[in-house]
Amino acid sequence: MIQRVGWLTDIHLNFLPLPLVNEFVEKLSRHKVDAWLISGDIGESDNLTTYLKIMAAKLPQPIHFVLGNHDFYWGSIYGVRNEVKELCRQNPHLHYLNNLECVELTPTVGLIGHDGWADLQYGNFATSDVWMNDYVLIRELAGQKKVGLLPRVVSLADEAAQHFRRVLPSTLERFAHVVVVTHVPPFQEACWHEGRISDDNWLPHFTCKAVGDVLREMMLLHPHRHMTVLCGHTHGKGEAQILPNLKVLTGGAEYGNPTVQKIFDFTPR
Repeated sequence: MIQRVGWLTDIHLNFLPLPLVNEFVEKLSRHKVDAWLISGDIGESDNLTTYLKIMAAKLPQPIHFVLGNHDFYWGSIYGVRNEVKELCRQNPHLHYLNNLECVELTPTVGLIGHDGWADLQYGNFATSDVWMNDYVLIRELAGQKKVGLLPRVVSLADEAAQHFRRVLPSTLERFAHVVVVTHVPPFQEACWHEGRISDDNWLPHFTCKAVGDVLREMMLLHPHRHMTVLCGHTHGKGEAQILPNLKVLTGGAEYGNPTVQKIFDFTPR
């Protein structure tokens, strides 16, 4: 049984020299947990697998993770995902949640996840003057103006939403509590930055409405089940109670200072 679980998000290991990456992972190895969850932004496309290999070699626990937008910088979304899928096939310690149906943590707690993607639906993308590095440094998005960018990110978000729509019915049937790991906050109420919810200028780039709509719909249909969503992306820490049975935790982060967000204890009571 996987009862004690450590959660990391937006650790951005590329902001550390390699000796400090190793030092950070060594510190993680001393935590008394049964598994690690990572909700994206581990590194960038040219060093992501290096960091995953270091963690797999030094951490005695399984690592369940999704990827964030930074993990695709200087590369291709589908190229990176395929590379990570192959790495996980070779390394039994690594588990990319995009490629899994559901992971049993305990007999009452199940784990699912997907990268997600900011789909520009919340806030006001038409008037937003924010232009993310995603739209320059990721192959599938680079070179687009607003009108061309929108359908591409909507497609990525819809892919994530369809994953959750597919895996949630059986997961909710089996488990009383479902833990969801995704990178992008799926509700505007969870889009925290410096203690506040982001405004209409920033919301489009830091929320995934498509995923949130599916999670809300499913939990309304299962009022006696509970869901905890773990996300990151905004670097602002906060909690949002979306429904009585649906809570979102958004992790805080600081470049160059990776930390453990929380240790969960799912020991059956």
